Amino acid sequence: PTVPPQNGVTLLDVPFTSQAPFGGWGDPRQENGCEEAAALMAVSWARGQTLTSQTALDQILAVSDFEQEMYGGYIDTSVDDTVQRIFKEYFNYSNVQARHDVTIDDIKQEIFNGNVVLIPVNGRQLDNPHYTSPGPLEHMLVIRGYDATTNEFITNDPGTRFGREYRYSEDLLYNAAYDYGTGDGHPVGPIEKNMIVVSAA
Repeated sequence: PTVPPQNGVTLLDVPFTSQAPFGGWGDPRQENGCEEAAALMAVSWARGQTLTSQTALDQILAVSDFEQEMYGGYIDTSVDDTVQRIFKEYFNYSNVQARHDVTIDDIKQEIFNGNVVLIPVNGRQLDNPHYTSPGPLEHMLVIRGYDATTNEFITNDPGTRFGREYRYSEDLLYNAAYDYGTGDGHPVGPIEKNMIVVSAA
């Protein structure tokens, strides 16, 4: 394993987009587009691609339409289904894996190894002042870095236009982590702390 930095910041150059790049929160595909936006950010980074707001919007809508056509829905996608349906099937990107029952140290190790992490959370537990109250119950964001001096994860949070390099304390983010099921209105089951690890192409 890579030795974590004793001070300073590890930060990967992951492009940012909100899940509603032009503020179109009234569109349910954008309102529920966190997994699609998070995957898009990670794949763009992995392939060394830039990301404009228009490209992001087009892709978020296209992924949602693909999921609707193939699986009958796009609202809420579990870690395993995000890997299979969005990364592998839509983006045709396979250098990605689902990891289950992870710890804070597991997440940090992937960042130190130069990988991007996607993590599903209960957004209402993040206390992000930029969310529309009370915040999303099911939400997915990108972890692109870690600050060893402040014990903070540095994220690209698609749930707000202010989400670029948004910081959460490691304990707050980890405590909020849970892998929700796929589909709308599913019951919340046992809390599982799972993540998606994306490596560069």
